[in-house]
Amino acid sequence: MRVDVITVVPGMYPEVLGTSILGRAIATGALDVSVHDLRDWTDDRHRTTDDYPFGGGPGMVMKPEPVFRAVGSVRDMHPARPRVVLVCPQGRPLDQGLVRELATEERLLLICGRYEGFDERIRTLADDEISIGDYVLTGGDLAALVVIDAVARLQPGVLGHEDSAHDESFSEGLLEYPQYTRPAEFNGMGVPEVLLSGDHARIARWRRAAAVERTAIRRPDLIESADLDEDERAHARTIIEERKRTQDD
Repeated sequence: MRVDVITVVPGMYPEVLGTSILGRAIATGALDVSVHDLRDWTDDRHRTTDDYPFGGGPGMVMKPEPVFRAVGSVRDMHPARPRVVLVCPQGRPLDQGLVRELATEERLLLICGRYEGFDERIRTLADDEISIGDYVLTGGDLAALVVIDAVARLQPGVLGHEDSAHDESFSEGLLEYPQYTRPAEFNGMGVPEVLLSGDHARIARWRRAAAVERTAIRRPDLIESADLDEDERAHARTIIEERKRTQDD
């Protein structure tokens, strides 16, 4: 997968992209990331990318001309046509389903905002607008890195074990089951006996039940859309109702 990023702060990217799983993915060629400085497409000596908003108001707004030039130029740098994504708080929420969708693309082009937002005409360039949450950051670059990290780990060969992405939180609409490692006893707290049994079928059943219960307790909003059988769904609903009654008492 190739990812292009258009930003006014390209210096934020090298250390993150060169570290750990992302660094290995780029080194092996499973991921190709190019970060482009939006100021390279400005036409004044101050390399201006923002201006005052029409109608007044606080802050500055990103100008359309550099962004249009940048997207046009970056789009032609690679033969694959990119899916152009505007990273902004007004976009649709990023969840694991959307991550899986993005991960199938051959190429993404992420446009990062800064200041008080984009000139509205910039939105016409995008195939998608994506938000990582209902809060405001100083710019879209941290969100872009989240998108890159999330889609990269679904690329073949990026994770050390191919089952890792399947067993994690949200992979089937559920939170991940509890995990333990050595020592088996620590500060008076033990590991569930089933995990020490060596019975893989029993362990799988325990993990599945634990994932359903944890989701029902911590994220009941996920239960209705999760991939559950009738018994699991009924059990989850019972847990949710019991917690509601406890909280109401």
